[in-house]
Amino acid sequence: MTGVLDGILQSLGVYRLYESRLNSEIERGPIPGHIGIILDGNRRWAQNHKLTVDLGHTQGADVVERLLDWCHEIGIKSITLYVLSTENLQRSSDEVIELYRLIEERLKRLLTDERIYKYKVRVKGIGKFELLPSSMREILDEVEKKTAGFDGHFLDIAVAYGGRAEITDTVRDIAEEVKKGTMSPSDITEETISRRLYTSHLPNPEPDLIVRTSGEERMSGFLLWQGAYSELVFLDVYWPAFRKIDLLRAVRTFQRRQRRLGK
Repeated sequence: MTGVLDGILQSLGVYRLYESRLNSEIERGPIPGHIGIILDGNRRWAQNHKLTVDLGHTQGADVVERLLDWCHEIGIKSITLYVLSTENLQRSSDEVIELYRLIEERLKRLLTDERIYKYKVRVKGIGKFELLPSSMREILDEVEKKTAGFDGHFLDIAVAYGGRAEITDTVRDIAEEVKKGTMSPSDITEETISRRLYTSHLPNPEPDLIVRTSGEERMSGFLLWQGAYSELVFLDVYWPAFRKIDLLRAVRTFQRRQRRLGK
C-alpha cells in the first residue's frame, strides 16, 4: 500500500514538494557529522509484499546504495551501517548464505562505484571478521586498501558485528598490554578505550544520530560505547521502504533536540 501511495504522491509532485520543504528546513540547522543506521525490517517488508526473504534483503541493499547519494547531498560526512550482527549469523543457513552472497556482491560494486572515488569515500568494515567467509574478508580488505587514502566521506560497514564483542576485544587488548608491562592499570581511561574501538579511525567516532527502522526501539548491540550520547530516532518504516524524506525527517528531529551530552 505504501508503494502505491508513494507512486500517486510522486505523480502529483507532492513528494518532491515535501522533500524540497524538508531540505529547506534542515539547511537552517546543524547537520550530524556522523550518523549510524540500524537497517531493520527486510524480512517483514518481504512478508508484507508476499515476496521471498532474499528479495527483501536485495531491496534493502538497493536502498543502501541510494543512501550514499542522499547523505552526500545533505552533507553527512560519516555513516556507520549495521548490516549484519553476530546474532544474525544464527539464522537459517540458507538465509545466512544468501546474505553473504549479497554483501559480497555489493562490496564488489563499491570497487567500481564512481561515487566512491568522486566523493573520496573511505570504506572500512568493522566486526568479527574471523566469523565471515574468506571470500568476503578478501573483498573487504581490497575495498579498504583502495580507499584508505580518502577522507572526503567515511563509510563503515558493520558485519558480524556486536557491541559487546567490540568492547570485549578492546578490554582484552588493554589487558595484554598491562600483562606485558607496556601499560599500567592507572593509565586506563575512557580515551584509552576509545582509541582501541573499531571506529577509532573516524574523525567523529561517536555518532551524533542513530536511526533504527522497522518500528523497533532498541539498540541491539549497536555501537554501545560510541552511542552513549547519540540522539536516537526510531522510524516506523521497514528498511526496504526507506526514502530520502525519512532520512530528512530523522535529521530534522535531531535538529529539534537540545543536546546536553550528560551536562
